[in-house]
Amino acid sequence: MKKNILLFGSLLFISISLQAQKKSELIAEIDNLKSQLDSVSQEVAKARRAESASLAKAESFESQVGELQAANATMMKNLTSFAEVSNKNSENINKAMASLRAKENQLKSINDALASNDSTAIVILTNAKQTLGENAKISVTNGMVNISTALTALFAKDSEAVLKPEAEAWIGKIANILNANPKIAVTVEGLNITGDFALSAQQAMAVSNMLQAKFSIDANRLRVIAKDGNFKEGINLRLHPDFSQFYMMVKDNMKN
Repeated sequence: MKKNILLFGSLLFISISLQAQKKSELIAEIDNLKSQLDSVSQEVAKARRAESASLAKAESFESQVGELQAANATMMKNLTSFAEVSNKNSENINKAMASLRAKENQLKSINDALASNDSTAIVILTNAKQTLGENAKISVTNGMVNISTALTALFAKDSEAVLKPEAEAWIGKIANILNANPKIAVTVEGLNITGDFALSAQQAMAVSNMLQAKFSIDANRLRVIAKDGNFKEGINLRLHPDFSQFYMMVKDNMKN
């Protein structure tokens, strides 16, 4: 009986000891699992925070991409507008340059014509001095050669419009100058100091008529006027380019 009690007691002690050991092992296992769960929970929380941050960054990037796309579209539109304006400006500049070149060509033509007239005036001046002599009253004004003579050299009386015979020689020399320079015209001016313009016009016409009738100078090259001589009287001949032709040349150039 005693042995049975001891055996039972031993078994009970062993059983209690085993249970106590299992309980402590379970508690340790539970603590370990709790620790792992806490660690996993922390990792999950960390992952969620990272995910939230990533989502925020993604949204920020998407917003930036949208802004960049809008900015790019605006820039492309501006570039297109700039290109159109630039092309238009380039077109306008080309037109302006073409117009400027045309104007330069017009001015060159006019300057060339004026230079040619100046050269012609020098030739006429030289020719006139050789023909009429160094003592003749010859000058150049505004590209025109002026040849002057007194009324008494051409008319018997300064109050008449009838040429005297000696006048033919002088007028013949004028005709020689005109024939040597077929492109020039002549304006015959009757100058007076009395205000009798009718007489001055008749005297100038007498010179013009002899140039036509005696020396076959084309009437289209001759022009007659009477004017105040400003304290001088006589006959003044202005040898100059054909102004009508010069005007037409300038007009044609201005049209081009």
